[in-house]
Amino acid sequence: MLVAGTGAATAGRGGAITLVAGSGTSGVASPISVRAGRSPAVSGGAVTCVAGDGTATSSGVVTIVSANAGVAGDSGRLVFSSGTASSGNSGAVALGS
Repeated sequence: MLVAGTGAATAGRGGAITLVAGSGTSGVASPISVRAGRSPAVSGGAVTCVAGDGTATSSGVVTIVSANAGVAGDSGRLVFSSGTASSGNSGAVALGS
């Protein structure tokens, strides 16, 4: 198990975690992938992104952005999809406010 975290703050801001892939001078830049575990017997693991609570004011923001394209080419796609199911329903894709 890999656990990465920062300590809680009693006053001020809690610590931040930033994942940055390396840049390159030629070819495609390095990707960052997050994938939950697989199970042959029960449900696979979940990937959850949650903004922080704001106990006195607003909660945090979850931002998903595809960067702008360069002088030539297209900007990246945002893809939201659920897997298929051989028995039962496939997962739903739900967007709400």
